[in-house]
Amino acid sequence: MCDKWWENETEWHRSWKNNYPEDWQEISLLDEETGERHFADVKTEHGLVIEFQHSPIHYKERISREKFYGNMVWVVNGSRLKNDYKRFVREAPAFYGLQKGLFKVHYPEDCFPSSWLESAVPIVFDFQQLESIANVNHKGRKLYCLFPVRIGDSAIIAEIPYQAFIKSTLKGEWSLRMDSFMTKLLEMKKEYHERQASEEERRHRSNRSEFTNRYIYKRRRVK
Repeated sequence: MCDKWWENETEWHRSWKNNYPEDWQEISLLDEETGERHFADVKTEHGLVIEFQHSPIHYKERISREKFYGNMVWVVNGSRLKNDYKRFVREAPAFYGLQKGLFKVHYPEDCFPSSWLESAVPIVFDFQQLESIANVNHKGRKLYCLFPVRIGDSAIIAEIPYQAFIKSTLKGEWSLRMDSFMTKLLEMKKEYHERQASEEERRHRSNRSEFTNRYIYKRRRVK
């Protein structure tokens, strides 16, 4: 049975897949609800699915894949469209550094394709130019991971060395680190909303107090 999620492989696809053992590639998985078979680009022996996405993807298909695979990460070709990379570079100076390699992005829609902003799993953007894939020196190559948690309207991204990503997914460390970091992000999100609620309550109390004072002042003036 053909996989409706299948897309033609590019040089970029093959370059990425070749980082992993052959017996981890093109793993057939059965969807017991639909009876369809899907082929994961890579499924590691640790249970992590890695999908490499070059072409545009409809949001419904993205959601379906994320629900089906569960423990997964997208690696997206960020250099497919020239403007995507230019937009990222233009907005990068405005990123707010939280710690080394970790940033808060106040307007993620200004620097990432909108089709990926609502993903429920991590998105790793690879901005390596296609024409240099075959001869690239990976030593200084960077990837940018967009996490599936918003703190207010802001997104959180991490700059990850290419080789570090490969190593962590090969050794099974990626999922463990991601689970730990996602827990921290959710705590940060909770603290943010608690601060917002506290500030809102403070404003309400201030407004009520001001209204009361004005009312008392007017009553005294009338008397």
